[in-house]
Amino acid sequence: MESMLIIIRGNSRSGKTTTAKSLQNLLGQGTLLVSQDTVRREMLKVHDRDGNLSIDLIRQITEYGKDKYKFVIVEGILYRNRYGEMLNNLIQFYNQKTYTFYFDLSFEETVLRHNFSSKKTEFGEDSLRAWWNPKDYLGVDGEMILTNDMSQNDVLKLILNQLQK
Repeated sequence: MESMLIIIRGNSRSGKTTTAKSLQNLLGQGTLLVSQDTVRREMLKVHDRDGNLSIDLIRQITEYGKDKYKFVIVEGILYRNRYGEMLNNLIQFYNQKTYTFYFDLSFEETVLRHNFSSKKTEFGEDSLRAWWNPKDYLGVDGEMILTNDMSQNDVLKLILNQLQK
């Protein structure tokens, strides 16, 4: 089985996790979802700093999925300066059979989405602003940019169309 790696990145509250979970449900069995928040915050309880333990564990879980799962989805903020080397190594590990997506939303759209989320009481606009890192593209061939004007259905259709090519 040749596995496909799907990388979904973007700022907090952009729709990464919702998209990744929906995609996993659509793709069904044979799909592994590796969520940065799950690994970093729930499994390891580490802060998102340079050299944090989640970088290596995300890599290891993603490598484990190759040739065991048809689709492996890695999703998270995954700042380029902190996770970029690991992500580029995974792209090579998957023999370039990778699809990379980046949510490039305006700060205003991010705040709007946050205000309608279940996590709106966990943190506020000040935290969103502190974490904000616009245009943090990975810069790899074929990276697709997801924008404010795309609905959740538009995003899912785009990703599914890319996987069929």
